[in-house]
Amino acid sequence: MVNFQRRGSGIQLHITSLSQGKLGPDAYRFVDWLAAAGQSWWQMLPLSPPDPCGSPYKAASAFAAWPGLLEAPDAPVSDEQAARFRAREADWIEDWLAFAGTDALADQVRFDREWTKLRDYAHERGVQLLGDVAIYVAPDGADHRMHPELFQTGAVAGAPPDAFSDAGQLWGNPLYDWSALRAEGFGWWVERLRRTLSLFDAARLDHFRGFVAYWAVPEGDADARRGRWRRGPGRALFDAFRERLGADLPLVAEDLGVITPPVERLREQLGLPGMLVIEFGFGPGTRNSPHRLANHVENRVVYTGTHDHDTARGWYQSLDPAVRAEVDEEAREVGVAEPEPWWSVIRLALSSPARTCMLQAQDILGLGSEARMNDPSRAGGNWRWRMREGALTDALARRLRDATQDAGRLARP
Repeated sequence: MVNFQRRGSGIQLHITSLSQGKLGPDAYRFVDWLAAAGQSWWQMLPLSPPDPCGSPYKAASAFAAWPGLLEAPDAPVSDEQAARFRAREADWIEDWLAFAGTDALADQVRFDREWTKLRDYAHERGVQLLGDVAIYVAPDGADHRMHPELFQTGAVAGAPPDAFSDAGQLWGNPLYDWSALRAEGFGWWVERLRRTLSLFDAARLDHFRGFVAYWAVPEGDADARRGRWRRGPGRALFDAFRERLGADLPLVAEDLGVITPPVERLREQLGLPGMLVIEFGFGPGTRNSPHRLANHVENRVVYTGTHDHDTARGWYQSLDPAVRAEVDEEAREVGVAEPEPWWSVIRLALSSPARTCMLQAQDILGLGSEARMNDPSRAGGNWRWRMREGALTDALARRLRDATQDAGRLARP
C-alpha cells in the first residue's frame, strides 16, 4: 500500500512536457532516469483531454484520458477488449461516448494498454506515479452536459484577489451543486476518485480548500472581484470516499492560497499531507509562514515550485537583492550551498523535514522563466513547455542521486 511515511523524492513532469509529449520511448527513458537518480515518484498533471489552450484543469472529461498522449493511436482494438473495458468502466464510459462518439471507446482501450505497460515498468524500477485530481471540469464538457443536475447555474469558479492578481482569477468552470451531490451520496465524485486511483499510486487533490469553501463569481463578470465565498461539502465528501473506497486513501491535499483554520482542521482530521513551496518561504512577512524551512513539518510534500509557479532559476533571478541574499544565507546555514543558486534551492527542498519532496524537471535542468509551465495571471501561452531530447543526462542523474542520498531520501540505497 502506498503511503507517505518514508522519506522520498520525485520529479514533477507532465507527459506533454516529455521531448515527444507522448507515452512513447522517452516516457520509459524518463522512468529509467528517475531510477538512476534515486527518485521514488513521478508526478504528473491530470491525464484528461485539455481545453483549447492546453490546460488539463479545464478538461472535457473528469474520467477519460486524452488520446493525444497515445504512442500508437491507430493500434488495433478487438471487440472483446472494447467490451471488457466498457463493462469495467460502465459508471462513466457511456457518458463519454455520448459526448465524444462511439469511436472514442477504442482510444480509451488503447490508453489503458499503454498506461498499464508504463506503470508496470515504473513499478519494476521502484518508481511510483502521483496523479492530480483537478477540482473542476470544463463548461459544456461531458460531465457538465450529461449531469447538469450536479452543477449550479448563475455562478462560475474562480479565486479571490491576492498578491498575484488584483482582479482575482476568473477560471470560468461550472460549480458543483453540493446539495444535489450529497443527496445522491456523492456517487459522481466517488467514481471519479476511484478512476484516478486505478491509474495512479497516489493523487493530489487540487484546490483542497474548495472542499471547505469556494469562490463563486457571478456568471458573466469580466473578472473575479465580485465573487464571494460559499460553503463546500466539508468532511461529508471524504467520509463517502472512505466508506466506498477504503480508509487509507493515498491522497495529498493541495492546500495553497487563502488557507483558513477550518481548511487546516479538515486536512488534519483526515490525516492528509499538505503542500509546502520553498519559493513562498522567503521575503518580508514569512517568518511564521509554514513554507519557511524552519517551520516545515513531516506530514507534508515540499516543492521547489509547482506547475503554477516560476522555475527556481527564474524565481531566484527575479528576486529583490535582499531576498536573494536571504536565500543564499539559508543555503549556507543548512550546508547545501551550490555554485548554481537554483541547485541551492533544490537542495533546500530536499533537506526539508517533509517526508516527500517534489522537484520540477525545469529546476533540475536549470531553466529560466521561459520554461514555466503555467502563469495563472496570463490568459495565453501556457502549458506548452517541452523538454529538449537528451536533456536529462547521466551526469545530471548522478548529481541528483548524490543530493538525494545526502538528504536521506534515496529510493534504493
